[in-house]
Amino acid sequence: NPKDGEIFETINVLDKSALKALLEKYKPTQVYLLAAMLSATGEQYPMKAWDLNMNGLLNVLDLALELGIKKIFWPSSIAVFGPHSPKKDTPQYCVMDPNSIYGISKLAGERLCEYYHNKYGLDIRSVRYPGIISWKTAPGGGTTDYAVHIFFEALKNGKYTSFLSAQTALPMLYMEDAVAGTIALMDAPEEQLTIRSSYNLGGLSFTPAEIAEEIKKILPNFEMSYVENDPRQTIADSWPASIDDTSAQKDWNWKPKFDLQTMTKDMIENLK
Repeated sequence: NPKDGEIFETINVLDKSALKALLEKYKPTQVYLLAAMLSATGEQYPMKAWDLNMNGLLNVLDLALELGIKKIFWPSSIAVFGPHSPKKDTPQYCVMDPNSIYGISKLAGERLCEYYHNKYGLDIRSVRYPGIISWKTAPGGGTTDYAVHIFFEALKNGKYTSFLSAQTALPMLYMEDAVAGTIALMDAPEEQLTIRSSYNLGGLSFTPAEIAEEIKKILPNFEMSYVENDPRQTIADSWPASIDDTSAQKDWNWKPKFDLQTMTKDMIENLK
């Protein structure tokens, strides 16, 4: 629902000339580049994912320099971590060996962002989002999207079949916290920022079994089942179970508002 004064135009971020024309027309001082192909979908179309995730970013970075755009936001992901990264309280700096094309493109994007900052002075800010949970948006092809889909199915059909095992813990974040954290980072004074690749961003961490139990407290007849050998399990197994976001806490006072209980209650109330 557009507010007064908001303008919406749709273009392909890979069309550099159209993107340039749009930026010249509206002369933004900040750009939030959110266009990307997510993890599970990316595995089906790896070259399309690489093209969108990498060349879309490069187009925005190059045009920001050319047109004098002051500030860029680009999201990274916990997908930058891999099988040899620490699983519990994954630190800001550690082994990063992603095994999905999505994670590979996000790790490469982090290196580009830091490179453009160090070489050209471009003010690019980024967070490594965990799974994002929202009642406003349907699942979009990510491995963590089960934590959105489960609420839709719980209310519609009273049951859900998880493609992840019952004890697969993954970091998550409620949309309200994701938006608040992003704005807080973008509003932070530049001299306070110490990370120019992408900040770890933590919120919740839970398993499919744990979220199912929380839903049952509100919807007692909800039933949860599981399937085996889904390819998304392999992706999830390479990701952290929880995140250490000390740098974000210190540099720009990051602190999430929602826990599993309050998120579950808010999701169900709004989806109803």
